[in-house]
Amino acid sequence: MDQLTQLLEENQRLRKAVDELSILNELSRVISSTMSLDNVIENVVKRSVRAVSGQQGMITLVDEIAPTEMKTLVRAVDSTTDHERFHLNQNVLGWMMINKKPLISNDIATDSRFTGVKVEGQFRSLVCVPLLVKNRLVGILAVFNKKDHGIFSDDDKRLLSIIATQSGQILENARLYEEEQKKMAMEKELIAAREVQMNLLPKHLPQVSHFEFAALTIPAQEIGGDFYDFIRMDDASYEIVIADVAGKGLPAALLATLGKGVLYAQALEHRSPQLHIRQSNRILRGSIPRKSFITMLLVVVQSASRSIVVSNAGHCYPLLFRYETKTVEPLTVKGMPLNFTDNILCEERTLVMEPNDCLLLYSDGASEANNGHQEMFGVDRLQEILADHGQRPTDQLLQTIVGELKSFSKGVPQSDDITLLAVKATP
Repeated sequence: MDQLTQLLEENQRLRKAVDELSILNELSRVISSTMSLDNVIENVVKRSVRAVSGQQGMITLVDEIAPTEMKTLVRAVDSTTDHERFHLNQNVLGWMMINKKPLISNDIATDSRFTGVKVEGQFRSLVCVPLLVKNRLVGILAVFNKKDHGIFSDDDKRLLSIIATQSGQILENARLYEEEQKKMAMEKELIAAREVQMNLLPKHLPQVSHFEFAALTIPAQEIGGDFYDFIRMDDASYEIVIADVAGKGLPAALLATLGKGVLYAQALEHRSPQLHIRQSNRILRGSIPRKSFITMLLVVVQSASRSIVVSNAGHCYPLLFRYETKTVEPLTVKGMPLNFTDNILCEERTLVMEPNDCLLLYSDGASEANNGHQEMFGVDRLQEILADHGQRPTDQLLQTIVGELKSFSKGVPQSDDITLLAVKATP
């Protein structure tokens, strides 16, 4: 080999090294200037395709803890030609996850490592490198089909490996940053939902002759749609409402607000709680999605006669403690949830409460509370507590129930809001 040929080859190697350094420096500058996961991935893929003269590239994020949760976030296609979109076969992904090392295949159809892999379209060759963070696989960078029907070389594999090493930690940081931003946004939504939910609750309980009231809500970590209220109908009567909106978060809280507003309008116009429910249902059927629904129980207390009128829209049956016999019975007033159908079933029942009788209203967050053995607290336990403590003041009764619920759950996270409301007849 003469001296001129050696100089030309050396010059070519130097030029290639300069090009590689240029690509790496440019990539480092660009991806270090953003915390956006999409932008980081887009820049890594585009520059990888250009660096090894490929037709198309992609990054697949991998979760080694849940390996089925793989997600292809960004594809980059050579802008000078029109290509179908390729994807990594599960066999190739599996090989990369097991071996965690670079892979070149210049004829995937005949590669013995992937016997039986179905090759689609013009997918001929690929070079893959792992994206590692402290030897933990976080993604796979792949480039498909060398331009001009060329073959991927060890130099291509080496360059992509350098890009992967340079990009892995930055990509992971961007992913963690994005997750933190999503978490913060969710926390803000939860705060907003909690404020909406708390504003639905009365600041003070009414003072009514011949009746004593107590009420409380224990919010779960994930906001639900429980609410209760007392609607003044006249000086001698109030309508008590306890309701539970299907769903979680801000949508459930906003739906609870709508449901309460509709009910208020009906309560001020009609005397019958059964009619309130039916009229509210007609309005909500045209206002909320068909998959949403609200369970609701209405109790009108009338102080002069010490009587109550109960109507139900698919809510938990209230429990009635009779002081004279020290017994508890569920009031099986049947009904369908609001928005369940156009003409819902909705029963109404009137009864007189004797002095020291007590009516317990509750949401299913109480009866369906779980312990560590996947057992539910159940209505039977509520009945037993009411039978033993129904003669006590209403606030003490509710605190006793809360204490029993906490003891039963034994540290198991609360999955649903718990709402309790007691109505006691007084002399």
